[in-house]
Amino acid sequence: MVTALERTAYRLSQGIRLGWYGAQSALTTRLSERVKAPPELRARMPTAAALSEDRRNLMRRDLANIEAGYYRLPHDMVNNPAEILRRAVLYFTDLRSINARLRQGGTTEIRAATTERYPDYYRQSFHHQTDGYFSRQSAELYDYQVEVLFGGVADAMRRQALVPLHHFLRGRRIAGTRLIDIACGTGRFLTFVKDNYPRLAVTALDISPFYLEEAKRHLRPWSRVAFVESRAEAMELPDESFDVATCIYLIHELPAELHAKVAAEIARILKPDGLLILVDSLQPGDRPEYDGLLEYFPMAFHEPYFIDYLRRDLSRLFAEAGLTTERVDLAYLSKVMTLRKPAAS
Repeated sequence: MVTALERTAYRLSQGIRLGWYGAQSALTTRLSERVKAPPELRARMPTAAALSEDRRNLMRRDLANIEAGYYRLPHDMVNNPAEILRRAVLYFTDLRSINARLRQGGTTEIRAATTERYPDYYRQSFHHQTDGYFSRQSAELYDYQVEVLFGGVADAMRRQALVPLHHFLRGRRIAGTRLIDIACGTGRFLTFVKDNYPRLAVTALDISPFYLEEAKRHLRPWSRVAFVESRAEAMELPDESFDVATCIYLIHELPAELHAKVAAEIARILKPDGLLILVDSLQPGDRPEYDGLLEYFPMAFHEPYFIDYLRRDLSRLFAEAGLTTERVDLAYLSKVMTLRKPAAS
């Protein structure tokens, strides 16, 4: 039960969050050297006012989910102002480096000797971020960069995956259930999972050792957490070893030829009647008024495989791997898909 005081605290904290990151998103647009949207594309993009209202609608939905008991209030509603300011300084310092690199026609590929053991598709400076996914600084900045990109609602979009998780876990013995977060990044989503289900055994899997180290830092307050450094398309994990798999913003960063491999791997490691909760970008037609923005995104931010993702029929992709789509929900610029592996006959 959410009290009146808690409701007020949520609205105040999230209002401050939207204002803080929204202002920095606007400043980033002014300071950036990224490709500007051509007029014909800009005419098909939502206005800043429409985007702002949709962000507020998402926060209302987030609070409604909390009031419905699907998940708890965010564990980080109160942040250390000094730490937020420190990350803001790091963010804009890095933005200056990104702009300098773009002005000089810098490559988007990471070709350092230390990255040679990684697949070519991964050796990219996604979003033009410094070092790609190959440094401690990149991992430290990532969550802040994403919140600025989405105007302060990245966490709220991720939290929508907690709703199908709540329905799946209701009535189950939590201590006997296993969840894996595939391409966990900094472990940000798993902090919300563990805050709601501290006895749930979770595995954080990612290809980047730097991001796994950041995930370990974020998840330090909780036990029953394992970490695996691995590619999503070749997970060295036993068959049918997890009850739930979550996959947050991975598919759009994979080349088309890996989509089926990743879907098959997820289906392989899920137990019969297991659940996959997939969160990723909207696709054309999900919200037609956003289609122009989706076309612009890979132009402005280095996303080399985003067009492959926009063309992919996700329900069909996972159906071919043996998973059935049960539900699709839209959440601002994201969609949340709930898919099921058939129960054993």
